[in-house]
Amino acid sequence: MTHRIPKAELPVDVREGMIQQLGAVAEPVEVLWNHPELAVANQEFAARMSTWDRVDAGLKTFAHMAVAAQVGCSWCLDVNYFLALNQKLDVDKAGQVPRWRQAEVFTPLERDVLEYAEAMTNTPPTVTDDLSKRLLDRLGPAALVELTVYIGFANMAARCNTAHGITSQGFSDACGIPQAPRTGTASA
Repeated sequence: MTHRIPKAELPVDVREGMIQQLGAVAEPVEVLWNHPELAVANQEFAARMSTWDRVDAGLKTFAHMAVAAQVGCSWCLDVNYFLALNQKLDVDKAGQVPRWRQAEVFTPLERDVLEYAEAMTNTPPTVTDDLSKRLLDRLGPAALVELTVYIGFANMAARCNTAHGITSQGFSDACGIPQAPRTGTASA
């Protein structure tokens, strides 16, 4: 698939910062830069989210991967495999996120987070009171709010990337994570 919107030229400092952080320029940012004010706001919000610490970063990464697998955003899966490796997450688990329901490597809390991510991604959302209560009991209110907003942002990113025709950039190629095919039953 080719980009449906052309990439815009990034300012040198933004380009260099991404190369330093990721080793490459993120194509979604290049596309969003067609509207610089929006692109900056998006980056600022993403940077602020990265400072939130009520929910384990690994749980949030797995949740984003579950959203990406369900929506079909290969770019989000790709970059999150890369982030999983850099966060020193269990790479076997990371590779199993697209088929988490069949995989036996996830803890009960991780399974609930993955189910919550999928339930929020379904159209219409299918979050249940029981699932929310289990997460609330384990995480507390502030962490559940954080997780919910994080998953909402993951949905926005995955859906925008997919609509813009942005696909994997190969970030995960260097990770050595065997990626499982998606076999879930949730609907997007």
